[in-house]
Amino acid sequence: MSASPMELLRKWLGHPEDIYNLLRFKMGGYRAVMPRIDPDSLGRGLRACYRYLNQTSRSFAAVIQALDGELRHAVCIFYLVLRALDTIEDDMTISLDVKVPMLHEFHSYLYQPEWKYMESKEKDRQVLEDFPTISMEFRNLSKVYQDVISDICHKMGVGMAEFLEKKVDSQHEWDKYCHYVAGLVGIGLSRLFSASELEDPIVGQDTELANSMGLFLQKTNIIRDYLEDQLEGREFWPREVWSRYAKKLSDLAKPENIDMAVQCLNELITNALHHVPDVLTYLSRLKNQSVFNFCAIPQVMAIATLAACYNNKQVFRGVVKIRKGQAVTLMMDATNIQAVKAIMYQYVEEIYQKIPGTDPSSNKTQQVIASIRAMSLPGGPMASRHHYSPIYLSCAMLLAALSWQYLSTISKATEEYVQAGEN
Repeated sequence: MSASPMELLRKWLGHPEDIYNLLRFKMGGYRAVMPRIDPDSLGRGLRACYRYLNQTSRSFAAVIQALDGELRHAVCIFYLVLRALDTIEDDMTISLDVKVPMLHEFHSYLYQPEWKYMESKEKDRQVLEDFPTISMEFRNLSKVYQDVISDICHKMGVGMAEFLEKKVDSQHEWDKYCHYVAGLVGIGLSRLFSASELEDPIVGQDTELANSMGLFLQKTNIIRDYLEDQLEGREFWPREVWSRYAKKLSDLAKPENIDMAVQCLNELITNALHHVPDVLTYLSRLKNQSVFNFCAIPQVMAIATLAACYNNKQVFRGVVKIRKGQAVTLMMDATNIQAVKAIMYQYVEEIYQKIPGTDPSSNKTQQVIASIRAMSLPGGPMASRHHYSPIYLSCAMLLAALSWQYLSTISKATEEYVQAGEN
């Protein structure tokens, strides 16, 4: 059910900066972070690939199209290849004796011009049914890009096969699972950035930092999506952690267990926060603006999502999302390392203020926040991102009162760009 006019008005009056940034985004600001590609400039195969990209992930398609030069096409193909691999993994109609060899061999299909799979029932099956077009454009890429994509596809397929019938038990296995499904993406992207020469070789060589970029995003998604995964019969929270708070992971959703559930949640968020220093180090090395935007936007969305989830019972009752206006503000602000440091500082301070004195992980949470603070102490204009003059706030509130319907339309139109949890 859509929000009523008064609900929308109350929401915007509470965050007038959201109004300003939604308007700024809609009236052209989005072009700075995600310009559109001209489809007429592409051949038939690439046109089809970008169409599949838009069909499978509109928000990710938008940021990919903002990348510079030939890197844009390499990342587009990389995404579609991994989407095809992921579609095989997700398809529960494929028996394990068929699926496991497919996952192991999927990288070899890139060099088989006729290979396709027509029996999938998944919503993204078009990337399998027209895999010959994707693999053709893969083979049209420079060999340096092909080698990266094939290698990551091989490693990811092996990892996916390993976890098909294996639950995540230890925190080490949680890291390993997240490495296979997201850390390898970060490593692959970093190698593509360096191969394009838009970034220095160290970006692609430092796999530990690149892995952390992926792990921070994946852990955020897993933490936030507890209830959705439970309803669909999936479990990704590590048993080593949740077993200290409940007999079964599903028990955390029971109202009588809410206090223990929130303590478990806080411990996992604390675990995820340990990746933030690596994220800041990684981002500080980037030189190309389009690459920086591509990498930074998901990371600031993630820290905002963790701040919203921390100590929040709603994680076990429904969906916790950041506001669309908040997401647009993050997208438009996260364009340089000092701005990202200020954003990280803002949200870890928000978490710090919510740490319960009785929380078993409180000391660890405070320690990791201290290390993030040390790397992101605010300095410069971005440190006070949300300080607006009284006259501006008054005008913004008046604008909200007069234009709630128009802004509602804007928020819907921008939704495809700002889904916080998408890949």
